[in-house]
Amino acid sequence: MRFLLVEDNADLAASVAARLGLEGHGVDHAGTLAEAEEFLLSASYDLILLDIMLPDGDGRDFLARHRRAERQTPVIVMTARSAVSDRVDALDTGADDYITKPFDFAELEARCRAVLRRKGGSVQTFRRFGDLSFDPLAATVVIAGESRDLRSREVRLLELFLNAPGRILSKEHLCDRLFSFSEPVTDNAIEVYVGRLRKKLAGSEARIETVRGLGYRLTDG
Repeated sequence: MRFLLVEDNADLAASVAARLGLEGHGVDHAGTLAEAEEFLLSASYDLILLDIMLPDGDGRDFLARHRRAERQTPVIVMTARSAVSDRVDALDTGADDYITKPFDFAELEARCRAVLRRKGGSVQTFRRFGDLSFDPLAATVVIAGESRDLRSREVRLLELFLNAPGRILSKEHLCDRLFSFSEPVTDNAIEVYVGRLRKKLAGSEARIETVRGLGYRLTDG
């Protein structure tokens, strides 16, 4: 998934981005609301992590504008304000969740997963497609009773395909969802990750087909 992190504390932002990066997510960091708006003009995001007190304004104003513009991207507010009234205000303004600083990274990751599941209309983490069973939390696929471990980027790539079975996903789309602007990406990066994932799916009815000139799609036979 691709996240936008809006946080003016550089050390905290670097730690959050590094932790989410280990999970295979691409994270773009904006230190101000103005930078956040610029990022939103250049890319689409699966989730926004939003601080409240920022150098050029209040994150709640940004959130309100975000919702008035009918942007549906989920938002988790991150703030040191712990009063019930602050949480209620953020949720009523349009936040999908709220986490109080300082927080444990494991809790932040769990809240991100929960918000993304709700966005996708699912409360389940375990996925099935054809004869393939996929557990993103355990980073494993099970094929014909055999469990196979996936690396973090392979987990995210398989999630993208499972979210759109049968649809052609271009290299550009996959690259946009897997990597942040700050990550160096070679021309064949997607080919490499697709090749690795195909090896992990060997023997399954689930196959990643190459559609020449267009991209890839997941089929079950």
